Amino acid sequence: MSAEPVAVVVTTDLTVGGMTCAACVNRVEKKLAKLDGVTATVNLATGRARVSHPGHVPPEELVATVEKAGYTATLPAPPEQPEGGDEDEPESVDTRRERERLTVTALLAVPVLVLSMVPAWQFRNWQWLCFVLAAPVAVWSSWPFHVRALRGLRHSTATMDTLVSLGVVASFSWSTYALFLGGAGEPGMLMPFSLLPSASEGAAHIYLEAAVGVPLFVLAGRFLEARARHGTGAALRSLAQLAAKEVSVREGAAERLLPVEQLRTGHVFVVRPGERVATDGEVTEGSSAVDLSLVTGESEPVEVGPGSAVVGGAVNAGGLLLVRATAVGADTQLARITKLVTDAQAGKARAQRLADAVAGVFVPVVLALAVTVLGFWLGAGADPQAAVTACVAVLVVACPCALGLATPTALMAATGRGAQLGVLVGGPQALESLQHIDTVVLDKTGTLTSGHMTVARVTAVPGGLGREAVLRLAGSVEQGSEHPLGRAIVAYAQRAVPERPLPEVGEFSAEAGRGVRGRVEGRLVEVLAPDDEELPPALADALPVAEAAAYTPVLVRVDGVAEALIEIGDVVRPGSYRAVDRLRRLGVRPVLATGDREAPARAVASALGIEEVHARCTPEQKADLVRELREDGHRVAVVGDGVNDAAALAGADLGIAMGGGTDAAIGAADVTLVRGDIEALGDAVRLARRTLGTIRVNLLWAFGYNAVTVPLAMVGLLNPMVAAAAMSVSSLLVVGNSLRLRAWQPTRTRSRTR
Repeated sequence: MSAEPVAVVVTTDLTVGGMTCAACVNRVEKKLAKLDGVTATVNLATGRARVSHPGHVPPEELVATVEKAGYTATLPAPPEQPEGGDEDEPESVDTRRERERLTVTALLAVPVLVLSMVPAWQFRNWQWLCFVLAAPVAVWSSWPFHVRALRGLRHSTATMDTLVSLGVVASFSWSTYALFLGGAGEPGMLMPFSLLPSASEGAAHIYLEAAVGVPLFVLAGRFLEARARHGTGAALRSLAQLAAKEVSVREGAAERLLPVEQLRTGHVFVVRPGERVATDGEVTEGSSAVDLSLVTGESEPVEVGPGSAVVGGAVNAGGLLLVRATAVGADTQLARITKLVTDAQAGKARAQRLADAVAGVFVPVVLALAVTVLGFWLGAGADPQAAVTACVAVLVVACPCALGLATPTALMAATGRGAQLGVLVGGPQALESLQHIDTVVLDKTGTLTSGHMTVARVTAVPGGLGREAVLRLAGSVEQGSEHPLGRAIVAYAQRAVPERPLPEVGEFSAEAGRGVRGRVEGRLVEVLAPDDEELPPALADALPVAEAAAYTPVLVRVDGVAEALIEIGDVVRPGSYRAVDRLRRLGVRPVLATGDREAPARAVASALGIEEVHARCTPEQKADLVRELREDGHRVAVVGDGVNDAAALAGADLGIAMGGGTDAAIGAADVTLVRGDIEALGDAVRLARRTLGTIRVNLLWAFGYNAVTVPLAMVGLLNPMVAAAAMSVSSLLVVGNSLRLRAWQPTRTRSRTR
């Protein structure tokens, strides 16, 4: 008896268009879940759906299911056209159209709101001017709401757009009836502002302010939300841009320039100084120093030669290399990092899931209440105008304007204030769990340290040529070197002796892995790696100190005499200790995770008082560390600046990127330290926590507002004009509370200095 075949589960990502609220997310997930064996997670912020389905369910069927639900869906772009690469232009066009629609709506709606709510300004035939201004708002400005509401009706579903559309249609239709048939169009008609609906005395009331106020505030809220969500695909686009576009393939003695997509395993390609390695491979000829900091986090350039492995995306900092490709396409390390970032961004926070669930029942409940109110009033023998008034009031007052403004206005205010403080807050998703953050994973290179080679200390032999003279000679001979250590010495010498230009070097020669030598002003100057030769006591004592601090020591000899020891390394940023200390004071445990070697990692951790250290971490290992910490119950923030940090940043509860880092790291992060100052990290955490608190207050007010006003509208204690005014006041209160963030000041805590 043969065993039953194991069902193969496939994961497919879809780009879903047309979603405007959490109710849309709920509907798409439910429609996909009706397929046999299919589960889906839909992210409103990214417009992506991650679908797990059996192999026998083709992706085309998933697309058709989403389209049957009333939305658009597309499959991912093929590998040679990286996803997200062309998203900026369409998004910019859509944003510009929404801004134009909002601007025109505001110009038309504001006069209607003012005239309707300020009786003293109502002139003869004012109501007809309001009608002329309100008509394009009710039709053109609200057209997207009407279209989406009709689409939902065809698919037997209701969303926030349904409420907006019905509120606008009902209030404008009743106002049109009142003007043309109900006596409200008579010259000299005045409409008093009343908190309670009153019986009509001959002329029916008009509610044009509700017809224009609802679309105005909803459009404003959605425009701000779109601004807050802009740039979701930045991380993936940056990763795609990091890869080489063309590669020179060596065929015998000739070279042929090919698109990188045509590169195959086994091809030998050329990497010239300053060029990026096209793909993972093995060096077959040549030697050089390779800068891996953007890919692995390794601060010190790595010497490579025949047989050495190199990673795609690394930069050749030295001589000419010939590399045999060992992995291409999806098998490369850069491609794996891209996949990790994609996977991490596919999920959504628990609070968002709760909002999706609530939205799934909110709109149908409001519609049911409005119909019930209309039927109850008519059944009780009330005047039809009073019944319609109560029904429209329920629809208008329940429109979620304040709910839509609660998050984006707080984010906009926090972003503006954060920019002044050197901090950019990207979005609310990770901020929802920020108050529980108890662990922060810190990258070393470029985050806690400067990220480039710098002369840390110069120890000169007492009674010798002297510090400045030795630096001048060493800087002169290193001018002929392309090695990053040599460039660090040249830069330091030029700063140390700015009034005297460095002299020319002659008879220059370089020995790979050993150092350089040359003749400067008649003297033989050698800058070499120290060996076991006899060193003067001052230099012999400095050598173990340099190695303990994880610096690279180089010996300077002049005419065969040892004159100085220069220590070069990736130095700790000023303020790193204070930043780490502030994190501890916030109750956050620091963890150091770096792609660098054990010795420099331990040295930096010791200087900053960090106890837990993870060295030689690959991008996958960093992401695994974050996942393990989260599985152990910790709420994790990650701070980094390189491509190797992008996956960990995206997979953490809160990602924080250094402003001087790579675009991929910044795109994957939720918070960016713009000024590249590690001391801004404490400000970032405090501002994020304050922003989250403000959002919660806004949401509490928005829900509380509906809880109070909807019952009042149902029993006839709110007319639509007052409902629109209440909705406006609710929105203004939310905006006002958010604007308080613009005056937020970080609380400085005193900490020890080192």
